[in-house]
Order: sequence, then C-alpha cells, then structure tokens
Amino acid sequence: MARREHDLIGDVDVPSDAYWGAHTARAVENFPISGETLGAKPYFVEALATVKQAAAEANRSVAALPGHLADAIVAACIEIRGGRLHDQFVVDLIQGGAGTSSNMNANEVIANRALELLGEERGNYAVLHPLEHVNLGQSTNDVYPTAVKLALDGRIRALLASLAVLRAAFADKAAEFAGILKIGRTQLQDAVPMTLGQEFGAFAITLGEDEQRLAEARLLLHELNLGGTAIGTALNAHPAYRDRAVAELRGLTGVATLTSARDLVEATADVGVFVQLSGVLKRVAVKLSKTCNDLRLLSSGPRAGFDEIGLPPRQAGSSIMPGKVNPVIPEVVNQIAFEVIGNDVTVTLAAEGGQLQLNAFEPIIARALFASLEHLTAGATVLADRCVAGITANTERLARVVADSIGVVTALSPLLGYERSTQIAREADESGRGAVELVLEKGLLTPVQVDALLTPHALTGLRGTPG
Repeated sequence: MARREHDLIGDVDVPSDAYWGAHTARAVENFPISGETLGAKPYFVEALATVKQAAAEANRSVAALPGHLADAIVAACIEIRGGRLHDQFVVDLIQGGAGTSSNMNANEVIANRALELLGEERGNYAVLHPLEHVNLGQSTNDVYPTAVKLALDGRIRALLASLAVLRAAFADKAAEFAGILKIGRTQLQDAVPMTLGQEFGAFAITLGEDEQRLAEARLLLHELNLGGTAIGTALNAHPAYRDRAVAELRGLTGVATLTSARDLVEATADVGVFVQLSGVLKRVAVKLSKTCNDLRLLSSGPRAGFDEIGLPPRQAGSSIMPGKVNPVIPEVVNQIAFEVIGNDVTVTLAAEGGQLQLNAFEPIIARALFASLEHLTAGATVLADRCVAGITANTERLARVVADSIGVVTALSPLLGYERSTQIAREADESGRGAVELVLEKGLLTPVQVDALLTPHALTGLRGTPG
C-alpha cells in the first residue's frame, strides 16, 4: 500500500506506513552511498528534533504558529528525542544538497507524527505541512549546522569522559610504578635513568592537555546561525524568532553557553569551527597513537624485545605460532588514529571547497567528525579497560637493564668528570660489562658514593607522582 505525495518535480508514491514523505523518498533513491542513514546516529536525529522543537516554541511565542499546531509538533519532537521513530530517518548521511534531505526527512517525519496526534491521516498536509509549519522561519542552512553542532557537543562530552577514564588509568599506573627505575631513551638509544612511574605519569599529563584543548573547541561550537535562514539575512523569519529560538535551545539542551552569532551571514558561510574541532581530534589521535606505539615497544618481545612491561593478554595472536600474544588493544587504537587523521583531511578539503554564502559539503564534514568522535571515545575506553588497567612492570628485567646500562654514567659524571665518564662508557659498551661494575672495580668511587648517586631520587629528580 502506498500514498501519493507531490513535490515540485511531480508525484511520488510513499509507503503508507512511512512517516517520511516525497522529498525523503527521492533522497533515498538519489543517495545510495554509504548505507549509513541518519537513524544510525540517534544523537543527530535527537539534535534535529531538538532544533525543530525550539523552532516551534519560538514561532508560537511570536504568534507565527497556531498553538494547536505547535503543540502537535512539539509532542512529536519530544517523542523523537525520546528514541521513537528513529527508523524513519532513512536518508544516507552522505548526500548532496548541503543537508537539505536531512532537514526534509526531519520535517516530514515530525509533520506526519504531528498529524496523527491531531487525529489526522499521514500526508494530510493541508492541516499541518512539513515546510509551512514544521520548517517555519527556518532553512536547511541554519537548521542543519545547528543540529550538527548540538550533536557534536554531546559526542565531545562523551569523549572527554572517556579520556578522563584513560588518564586516571595511566595516573594509577604512575603511582604504582613510582619507585621502579628504568632507562629512558632518546632516538631509541639509551639516555639517562628515569622511573617507570614518570613515564606513565607523562602519558596521563599529555591526555589532560588534550582534554583541555577539546573542551576549548567544544565552546566554539556554541555559536549558532539559527534564525539566519537561507544565507544569514533572516529572510522569512519573524524579527524576534532568532533570539527566542536560541533561548529555547538553551533550555532544552541545558547548554547555557549557546549563543547567536554576531553576524549570521558570516556564520552561515563559515565552517571554521569544524576545521578547528577536527584539528583537535587529530591532535588527540596522534598523541594516543604515539602512546600506543610506546606501549607496544615497551612490551615487545618478550624474549627478543624490550620486555619492560607486560600488557594483559587478550587473545591468541597467531594461527600458526603457538603461544604468541599480540598487543591487539594498542593496535586497534593506532588504526582509529589513522582513520581520524584521514577524516581531518576530508574535513579540510570539504571546508575549503565551499563557495560564497554556503558550504554545500557539510554532510561529509558531519559524518567525518561523528566517526572520529565515536571511534576515539570507544578506543580510549577500550585502551583504559582492556589494556592500561592490567599492565604490569617487569621489575627484574628493568633492574638488570639499569645495572648494565651505560646511561647511569651520566649520573656519575659530576664526580668522575666528563672525560673519565666517557672512557668508562666506551669500555662498558665494548666489553659488555656494566658501567657501575667498572667504576667500582677501578676504585673510582666507593660503594657508598655509588649508592648515593643511584637512588631513584638522585637519578630522576623524583618529587612525587605526575598525573
């Protein structure tokens, strides 16, 4: 069974049980691209419904929308925000038209559900129309970016929470490993002693820095162009609508810092905030990936590698090599990072590709940012729970490496002098013997002097646990 609807191109048959209408039907035919629909991003669907609810309330308050129609639209939006009808958001995330099909999908679903609530049949747009009522005082060009920003805001909060858990996991390990000496490395070569706690504390601190940058980027999303309609001139919107709609959004979302852009024309054309956010997400990804590289190096081996730490074994590592266990959790986070870096390129090109008063490529920007945020959130959680929390220190191996390393010569050089320390380091390297062993054998320092110089505090300047 189908009902017939009409748009500017002509008649369209729509399944009778569908809440969407003619424009959505054409978009489904036109954009069979990724197979990932709006409904697959419930937070985005809810953001669209939130914008539509705020618009209806604002239009009611300025007497542009009859109260009974506003009531029905608001009720439909509340249901969608509560999780209903998400399966009716069937347009592909990747679409032409600058997001028009996403906006129309929302307009049609809300209109038809509102019609039901009024006791009318779906498609009876003479009573309540997707454009004349649900989209009143709006354009895709202000609704779509506003909804994207609201959706991103929620995803950023989720990522911040996940990063905080990961940071705490590293800080816990920093405390646990606080007194364990090891050799630090520069350019993959032995450098000077440090503690394993300092190494893990640095992981925690670098995550904290990224959280701060991400929180800053989140605030930039709170400037909205809602009320600007097509190009920021507010054509066809009531003069008071803009401020009322943003105020309604603040109330519905609980985000008190939502504000209207100073210049709506500029705000409608500009997607710089998405470029900024993408750059911060790339920063998070790069640093997470570098941390995972370090974890893989430090746990490499076990017999023929660094073998300084043990990662918790999570699954068999090979179909042919018995007993092999791979660092699969850091590896999956590495791959997430590679994706996020690629997504940043996509956002950059899409932002640069806009022309004049509108960027037509916001759908691919939104999809890329949604994916980066979702996957980084999942990756940080998995890294914390399935890897960092179970890391162990191979203390015997670390102690042996410190004792044998020529890196400790640097700590002895204030008493030995640079030239003599260099000779000891060279002899230790050529003979394979420990530097400390040679210093004691040659009587250059007493055991008491050596012990005093080689304490964790003396070697590392330890003043507590970072992170």
